[in-house]
Amino acid sequence: MTTIVFADLVGSTGLYESLGDAAASRFVTQLITTLSKTFESHRGRVVKLLGDGLFVLFSSEADALAACVAVQQLLQDHPLHPSGPAGTTQAAVQMQLGMESGDVVEIDGDCFGDAVNSAARLADLAGGGQILATALVRNALPGVLKNLLHSLGPLFLRGKTDATEVFRVQWHDEVESDVTIMGASIAAPLRSGRLSLRLYSADGQVHGHAVVLESPHGRAHIGRAMQSAEGMDTAQSIVVSDARVSRLHCSIAWRGTHWVLGDVSSFGTWVYVGEQSKAVALRRGECQLVGAGYISLGCERTADAAPVVHYQSL
Repeated sequence: MTTIVFADLVGSTGLYESLGDAAASRFVTQLITTLSKTFESHRGRVVKLLGDGLFVLFSSEADALAACVAVQQLLQDHPLHPSGPAGTTQAAVQMQLGMESGDVVEIDGDCFGDAVNSAARLADLAGGGQILATALVRNALPGVLKNLLHSLGPLFLRGKTDATEVFRVQWHDEVESDVTIMGASIAAPLRSGRLSLRLYSADGQVHGHAVVLESPHGRAHIGRAMQSAEGMDTAQSIVVSDARVSRLHCSIAWRGTHWVLGDVSSFGTWVYVGEQSKAVALRRGECQLVGAGYISLGCERTADAAPVVHYQSL
C-alpha cells in the first residue's frame, strides 16, 4: 500500500490574472520548490510537479500526514503574499491537500490507479488550508493520530459511483474562545444538547416536520440526493430539491459543547444567527450553531426562492 498526496494551490488562475504570467510563474515556481523540500524532508517522493501543485508518494500514512500538516503549518506561520502591480499586496496563498492509500502502478516515471484518482479528487474538494483524507488513511494511522481526523460523512467524489467517507484533518488547535460569529464570542457551552431543524419551502412556509438532534451522537445531513448514499443510516437527513444544493451539502454534528455545521458543498452555505442580516459565509468551512437562526443553502437568504433551513437550540 502506498499513500498518495495531491497538493494544489488555491486560486492559481486569479493569481496569474492579477500578477501577470511572468511574475506569477516565478512566484508559483518558488512556492512549489519550497513545498517539495518540505515533503521530501518527511520521506515523501515527489513524482511530478503539476504547475501549481505537487503529486507525492509516501510509504506510510503517518509520514504523509506529518508532511501535509507541516506544509499547512509553514504557510500559516510564514504567510506568503504575492506582490501585485505597483507593489500592491495580494492575500496570502493557501494550499488544498488530499490523501488516499492504495495500490499504485508506475509507468515511465508516472503513477496511475484508483487511489491516485481519489487523492486528486480530495484535493479538489478541500478548501484553502484544508487536508482531506479517506477512511483507508485514517484506519492505518496510530491511535493518537486517528483523533486528528474528523468525519465529514459520505461524499460522492467525481468519477466514482459509490460514496466515500471523507475525513478532515484538524491540523491546528481550534481554541473555542477564538471561534466567533460577527465579533461575538460563542465560547460558552450550550446548556442543552438538542437542536431542531426545519426546512422552509420556496414561499417561506414551513415544509415537513422538524428534525430534532440529541447530543452527543445526533447528526444530520442536508443535501439534494443523500438518499442514494451509503453509510448514512446513523444520521437523519433533510433532502432539499434545488439545483443550488449539492448532493451532500452540509453536515451538523455535536462537537464537545456545541452543534457545528460543516459545509462540503459546491456553492457554499450562509448561516444567519438570530434575525441578523449579515451571514457567516462558509465554503468548505465550519461554524457553530448558536441559539436560533437560518441556514441558507447554495445562495444567500435574499436570493430568489432560497432553500433555507431554520435551526433552534432546545
